[in-house]
Amino acid sequence: MRELTVVEAVRLALREELADDGRVIVLGEDVGPRGGVFQATAGLWREFGPQRVLDTPLAESCLVGVAIGAALAGLRPVAEVQFADFVHPAFNQLVNEAAKLRYRSNGGWCCPLVVRMPYGGVRGGGLYHGQSVEALFAHVPGLRVLSPSTPADAYAMLRWAIRCEDPVVFLEPKRIYSSIREPVDAGALAPPGEIGCAVRRPGTDVTAVAYGALLHHVLAAASALEAEDISVEVVEPRSFRPLDAATILASVRRTGRICIVHEDNGFCGFGAEIAARVAEEALFDLDAPVRRVTGPEVPGVPYAPSLEERMVPSMADLAGALRDLALF
Repeated sequence: MRELTVVEAVRLALREELADDGRVIVLGEDVGPRGGVFQATAGLWREFGPQRVLDTPLAESCLVGVAIGAALAGLRPVAEVQFADFVHPAFNQLVNEAAKLRYRSNGGWCCPLVVRMPYGGVRGGGLYHGQSVEALFAHVPGLRVLSPSTPADAYAMLRWAIRCEDPVVFLEPKRIYSSIREPVDAGALAPPGEIGCAVRRPGTDVTAVAYGALLHHVLAAASALEAEDISVEVVEPRSFRPLDAATILASVRRTGRICIVHEDNGFCGFGAEIAARVAEEALFDLDAPVRRVTGPEVPGVPYAPSLEERMVPSMADLAGALRDLALF
């Protein structure tokens, strides 16, 4: 067991997969000698050389397209997009090529590709360094979309993703890259099969569904509400596609209330899919309306610190929403 941050866990997973499997390559902008803008690949170029850890031009469509070709040629590419905000030029490659290869070939081809990208808000990031893109990719059949919120999950889930036969969009919440630290079992892999939801805190009065950096805010709010005799069950979806709806529905049936929390804006956000599932399959188990606490409906993260602060729901916002639901 080693105490690691999220970004250190990502780096260790990459190192061990590079060491274990000669087909694994890492490619992206500045992933080589510089080690990436967040140092997720620091030291890998020196250890494994430029044939395994490749710097690429500043062209995301090219980066992901090359990675798809490498996967079809028998390699296991891990492509890093520096920020999720920059992935949009590669949207066609991921949605129209990688996601459809198995389907259009009637199972004859697969695309074992991982596209890693830091996502979500970060202080001082502005318009093009703080977007949440989980709903865009979760919409697409043929892609797997994962996001860890702890170092242990970042390590095990990334190793699982690299070994997966399908294309995986791997979203890393950069707000907690270095702020969360916990023991990580080096050598551990995610359980075989699908990666489901984790019940991070049991409770009886309200179900809170949260992921990414906001998972930790929700856990703090749930802990604070204990003093008011309000018991919050916290459920974390670690996979957006496929979604482990069964765990969420089971929790809602126990508590009768659900609050869905995410950084992305609410309109057509990933929380809307969870709300729809609950309405379709657990409507008569609810004792209160479905509640969502999300980012505001604005095109991007503002530069002004005071406005940037309002982009992410605060612990007070979350505690208030959970309290209102419990007392409804």
